[in-house]
Amino acid sequence: MDDASTAPAASAGEDFSRFRMLHTMLRVRDLDKSLDFYTRLLGMKLLRRKDYPTGEFTLAFVGYGEEADSTVIELTYNWPRKEPYALGEGFGHLAIAVPDIYGACARLAKEGVKIPRPPGPMKHGGAVIAFIEDPDGYKIELIARD
Repeated sequence: MDDASTAPAASAGEDFSRFRMLHTMLRVRDLDKSLDFYTRLLGMKLLRRKDYPTGEFTLAFVGYGEEADSTVIELTYNWPRKEPYALGEGFGHLAIAVPDIYGACARLAKEGVKIPRPPGPMKHGGAVIAFIEDPDGYKIELIARD
């Protein structure tokens, strides 16, 4: 239920027209495995990667377009981390539009990607969707779109 009366009031003079979403950050346990998943299996490009030796972490940014005009994913790898991260209840999923959802899911399944919700129409009609999981268990919704 979104309407102007429930939206937060803008600060006086604030121009939100130039705001934009930059990235979503995911903490990953195995950076190479995650980069393979997002680049080779989902077709994103590795846009940049930087090691921070004094902080013992690496940041890698992946996406379908350049950061200047696209929202991307920041993969954060904390070097000493060995156990999986608790995913929590607050995070829902990422969503990616795909032209051939059945073909994409068949290809991903052959690669061993978990597909907890195979492609099919939404319960109440509408779009054909599927849910897959990345190597850390983050949910990714695939939505059939031309």
